[in-house]
Amino acid sequence: MKQGATNSEMSGASLTSANVVAFPAQRLPELVRFDRRELSSILGVYGRQVAMGEWRDYALDFGRERAVFSILRRTGEAPIYRIEKDPKRAARQGAYAVLGQDGRVLKRGADLERVLKVLEKPARIVG
Repeated sequence: MKQGATNSEMSGASLTSANVVAFPAQRLPELVRFDRRELSSILGVYGRQVAMGEWRDYALDFGRERAVFSILRRTGEAPIYRIEKDPKRAARQGAYAVLGQDGRVLKRGADLERVLKVLEKPARIVG
């Protein structure tokens, strides 16, 4: 179409129309998150360790593949433990894992309560 063309000029010109087909909207996968029960279990262990003065801070990270609860000894340091929820591993090895500071898997399984037991320190006898 010419710039400045009037309607009468355009009516005489043959206009072709094109069918515009939109691509189907690709849905991004939802973020993986800890639910209320899972967070309650994690915060229970975290709270006990904070009360003993072992841990001081935590960080949460929700991604498309996994959710991570990082435990920090002090703010701004690298995490000493990471609790991960990876739904893709649920059928094979279990969705939950506790990883150490060096990235080594300390415990993995389908039951979060059992996996978190690796973070509990054995009771000390005070005498």
